[in-house]
Amino acid sequence: MRWIYGVGAAVLLAVALGYFYIQNRLNAPVLTEADREELRAVAAAQNENAFAQPAPQPAATPAPNPLGNVYFGDLHSHSDLSFDSYIFGNRLTVDQAYRVAKGEAVESPVGEVMQLAVPLDFAAVTDHAEGFGLHEACGDENAVDETRTLCQRFEQPSAAFFLMLRQRGEMRPPERFALGSPEQHAQYARSTWAHIVDVADRHNAPGTFTTFAAYEYSPPLPDTGKIHRNVIFRSSDVPAHAVSAFDALSEIDLWAQLSESCRSPCQFLTIPHNPNKSWGLAFASHTIDGDPYTERDWAMRSAVEPIVEMFQVKGNSECALGIGTTDEECGFEQFFPRCEDGQATKCIYPTSMARDGLKRGLTLEEELGFNPLRFGMIGSTDTHNSNPGDAEEWDFRGASGLFSATAKRRLAPGRRGGRSGLIRNPGGLAAIWAPENTREALFDAMQNKHVYATSGTRIRLRFFGGFDYEDGLVDRADALETAFGAGVPMGQTLSAVPGQAPAFFIWAQRDPLSAPLDKVQIVKAWTENGETKEAVYDAVCSEGRAADPETKRCPPTTASVDLSNCTVEDGRGAAELKTLWRDPDLKPGQNAFYYARVIQNPTCRWSTYDSLRVGQAPPDTVPATVTEMAWSSPIWVSDQ
Repeated sequence: MRWIYGVGAAVLLAVALGYFYIQNRLNAPVLTEADREELRAVAAAQNENAFAQPAPQPAATPAPNPLGNVYFGDLHSHSDLSFDSYIFGNRLTVDQAYRVAKGEAVESPVGEVMQLAVPLDFAAVTDHAEGFGLHEACGDENAVDETRTLCQRFEQPSAAFFLMLRQRGEMRPPERFALGSPEQHAQYARSTWAHIVDVADRHNAPGTFTTFAAYEYSPPLPDTGKIHRNVIFRSSDVPAHAVSAFDALSEIDLWAQLSESCRSPCQFLTIPHNPNKSWGLAFASHTIDGDPYTERDWAMRSAVEPIVEMFQVKGNSECALGIGTTDEECGFEQFFPRCEDGQATKCIYPTSMARDGLKRGLTLEEELGFNPLRFGMIGSTDTHNSNPGDAEEWDFRGASGLFSATAKRRLAPGRRGGRSGLIRNPGGLAAIWAPENTREALFDAMQNKHVYATSGTRIRLRFFGGFDYEDGLVDRADALETAFGAGVPMGQTLSAVPGQAPAFFIWAQRDPLSAPLDKVQIVKAWTENGETKEAVYDAVCSEGRAADPETKRCPPTTASVDLSNCTVEDGRGAAELKTLWRDPDLKPGQNAFYYARVIQNPTCRWSTYDSLRVGQAPPDTVPATVTEMAWSSPIWVSDQ
């Protein structure tokens, strides 16, 4: 068999363990060719016409716009160059992944068709750097015997082998297999990285479709945890070596080594993901090894880590009920419960979620004199099926090849008390406001945090803040020019004006291929007497619903979905919601941040679409519908 993957032999098995279908089969036989044929037959029998779904649309290429166009993409996906992706049965290459992002249809390992409804505007295939080189080593006829044995065992992985490698990955430092001499190993790894950069360059088409040279840095944590980061480069001027978890034991080491090797004109940024699975490390003041952050470390993080991936296939990392919030929307596509006393893993700590990190930044600003956690928010998929951006509920084929193949398997309950793959979701998208669709413009917008996250649909969201906005702003023909001129867009900071309340201009538009909008909310957090507090306001609601003065909430929508075919109720919700919202409660001396959260009317969840495919009732362990969302990057108001 041709090896088309880069395998992080130790580290990436810890990543692989995060996939619950694999977990449920650790003691089961390896899937044989007969098993695969059976899965193909089951997939072929599915009714793909059992529900309403849009036809694929052509790509849109708007002209450059100094006020910004919104571009949708995925900055976190995997091809068969990632070991976990390969072992799950994915054989689609990084080249094919970019073709999928541009709208081509492909088949999963069992023949399920995967195709985006609308092509992406940009993408980064972020394969795991820890495994770079094994592809080349396994194809080298002069490879050492240890490598040959390793390659053979990967073809037929056993539970014992899997767990042994996972244990090696969690060691500090992690232990990896030697691929010949250190010089040979380094040469193999450089070859994989050069191939990735070359493929990205070949698919990059300024103005039409943007790709980024990128990879994932992937240190594992116990019990499927992770403290991973995607590394994105501004151009193809990149280091010859991709820094992995074998080279850099912590994020601080990663930033130092990248800063040393990525010299001008090379530029990079890093994007942490899955804060919800970091066991509290995402926004803690120390590294995986307990080393405390220094002021210099915080400053480096602020410089190179402007955005956080807060929504993806492994859950929503916005916030968690019971951890500083009673916000009911924090339960949306949640993956873990909050930690109980004495619980160390498989739960959410107070420093796990994005909102927690943003609050931590407010307190750090008072301690350090600057806020190192002023970050923007994006979504992505983390798909391991070479289908970046495939976040539509109706097209979800799981994210782990053969082990999430066929609707019946995706709908199956967890074995031996384990959690089912039903808890997953198709992932989200990154939205970037930039004047044009080029690497340089998109990268600069990411650095400026002029970005937002969606849970998978293409809601358009503008968010501005200022102290000089006048009441008629939303109806002005030059509203955008005025919003920029008299204030700041999402991702930026306002200096507090004594005696004045900030105003926020919000403009949301529906995804034409999904449901209308329900409402837009403002999430606010601030410091008061050394403590952080928060509030959530319904800023504008569809169908004329007004927020109650006491609860700050509108009456809930009654819009419905026909679960027999997934059509939404006609005439409900809004195609567009605009408002100018003023904060009635900001007090002098408070540091605060605000972000907008858009909520759609309900649509069918992927599990309901799969149920229709196989002719059964939707599972009662997860909601039958989902209210897709978008989250802006914050705007900060600083009194310092």
